[in-house]
Amino acid sequence: MAKGSNQKLKMLYLVKIFMEETDDDHGLTMPQLISKLNAYGVNADRKTVYMDLEELKTFGIDIITEQVGRKWYYHVGARDFELPELKLLVDSVQSAKFMTDKKSNELIRKIESLASKHDAKKLQRQVFITGRVKTMNESIYYNVDKLHEAIGTDSQIRFKYYQWNVNKEMELRRDGDWYQTSPWGLMWDDENYYLIAFSAEDCKIKHYRVDKMLNISILDQRREGQQEFQKFDLPHYSRSLFGMFGGEEKKVTIEADNDMVGVMIDRFGKDIIIAPVGDDKFRITVSVAVSPQFLGWIIALGDGVKIVGPEEVVGEMQQEARRLAEQYLT
Repeated sequence: MAKGSNQKLKMLYLVKIFMEETDDDHGLTMPQLISKLNAYGVNADRKTVYMDLEELKTFGIDIITEQVGRKWYYHVGARDFELPELKLLVDSVQSAKFMTDKKSNELIRKIESLASKHDAKKLQRQVFITGRVKTMNESIYYNVDKLHEAIGTDSQIRFKYYQWNVNKEMELRRDGDWYQTSPWGLMWDDENYYLIAFSAEDCKIKHYRVDKMLNISILDQRREGQQEFQKFDLPHYSRSLFGMFGGEEKKVTIEADNDMVGVMIDRFGKDIIIAPVGDDKFRITVSVAVSPQFLGWIIALGDGVKIVGPEEVVGEMQQEARRLAEQYLT
């Protein structure tokens, strides 16, 4: 590259050098800064670079000067994202089921660009999380964007919805017929993205896995179901479902050993009312969608937890227990 060919880009290249190559543990001397600018086709000398550094400080970039022995080193201090924050973002992206491995890796590389090349290596050591089940629908990024666009323009959408068959092939539901809904919000639950929408066909709010939606298109029809959605309590909806499986919502009373209180707070929140039962047990009453998944959750907690009301839900649990006994003891 010809020396001085990029003189007008001097400040931009200087910022690039600082952001990519310096951090709290890695600084550059003045000769090194000048050499790297020359490599980008920028003429520089000590006097002008000193002036440039002052201008960068005035602009708001945290340039720190430190003396080590007889040499002075320069590096970027505060950044928009600190290294622990970037590690948290990388771990979240890597573990998110709703993103494919390819998209996860692409996004992680972009996150790494927010750190110096030295700290980026530390981020790379964070990404080796094995055994994650990831979505296989590459279009989820674009699905989310399309859904936000529909919500922003107050428009209905149509799409096709699939499930997996025993041959591990995508199989369209409703024999490939279109779904048409009014999108009102997106929810992330149990590491999956869900669309919350009003279905005019059923006259109620429903949810759909975003990664299982195909061929989404925005319709020239205004959304319906505004009154229903205004009455819709999204946090309550999320707490009441188990694995986003539906069921009739009921007030259920659960009795548990005292050492299970943390499990109940993690699941239902700190607002639950805890009523002591003797010295070693307690009861809570919560609204849940009573489904096989909810009953299975109770069973998985062991003999320290049981449903004590209402009678019809206790009956459903007894029926589920008989079913399991017949399935595994015969």
